[in-house]
Amino acid sequence: MEGVMPAGTVCVTGAAGFIGSWLVMRLLERGYVVRATVRDPGNLEKVKQLMELPKASTNLTLWKADMNEEGSFDEAIRGCHGVFHVATPMDFESKDPENEMIKPTINGVLNIIRSCVKAKTVKRLVFTSSAGTVDVEEHKQTAYDENSWSDLDFIYSKKMLGWMYFVSKTLAEKAASKAAKENNIDFISIIPTLVVGHFITPTFPPSLVTALSLITGNEAHYSIIKQGSFVHLDDLCEAHIFLYENPKAEGRYICSSHNATIYDQGKMIREKWPEYDIPTEFKGIQKDIPVVLFSSKKLIGMGFQFKYTLEDMFRGAIETCRAKGFIPHSTRVQANGHEKESLPNTAVADSENGGSLPNSTENGTNKEEK
Repeated sequence: MEGVMPAGTVCVTGAAGFIGSWLVMRLLERGYVVRATVRDPGNLEKVKQLMELPKASTNLTLWKADMNEEGSFDEAIRGCHGVFHVATPMDFESKDPENEMIKPTINGVLNIIRSCVKAKTVKRLVFTSSAGTVDVEEHKQTAYDENSWSDLDFIYSKKMLGWMYFVSKTLAEKAASKAAKENNIDFISIIPTLVVGHFITPTFPPSLVTALSLITGNEAHYSIIKQGSFVHLDDLCEAHIFLYENPKAEGRYICSSHNATIYDQGKMIREKWPEYDIPTEFKGIQKDIPVVLFSSKKLIGMGFQFKYTLEDMFRGAIETCRAKGFIPHSTRVQANGHEKESLPNTAVADSENGGSLPNSTENGTNKEEK
């Protein structure tokens, strides 16, 4: 690939979401001119954090776009050198997942590729995929790399909670890769595991509902984190920009820096945040359960360096969620006999997270884009 230049004009879809908003912030810091697409630019609650970012007044514009509408991204992408496609439809309680999630996800990324072709200026498309495209299968392996793909037959046969998300992301990534190649557009796919860390969105990100489920006692998510793989939100967004700017980058890249079982996570939280009452036993999960490795060897081999530890990730997430009132400051019974601090409603979540949930069992209905 020739001429991927930093600090050009780029488009970020799903810019109001968990990943998209942080990515916009980092791009602005580097001097990029950013065209941020959102479903409703007039929704000040969703876009306020974008408009208040440093350099937003000079380098950021908001554009209305909908993945279900053909040509919806034409204006936003026209004149851009690159596109970061973070948005994805998300509704785990859909009554018609084929038409409400799967087809819109596939058609959405193909619409964006058509907009890139029309623009004639786009040199590279960076797609935020999901670990759910890699490891959803009947018999879990101990290690996964970019050659691994989820078993769609197994997903369709089991139809576990969130199955339509795994299908939509898998089919969309494959369709986008094929279409981009046919149209001579460089296509990079970034595959994050569970994304944790500080964030600027006003709602509770689904990936943090999962990551902090030991604190909130949301047992429905324990099966997801029992063999957890994690990446810091900032590392993930830095990886997006790193790969966009690297002329040698091509294909898929797993972005995951740490692996920890549910027992490892529980031990860390008990030691670092003793104010939380964390179980030491988990029904149906053996203590010697092995870790599952999502290998970032390809990404690291390109020269990328992860900056954050697992403790950093959780500290950032806990501090931000406390500040926004999403989790309590303590869940222990006080010595004076007072009850545990009441928990917030963990069903309230931001669904614009860019596909960071490898196996979401999110409660509630989310119909926005990530």
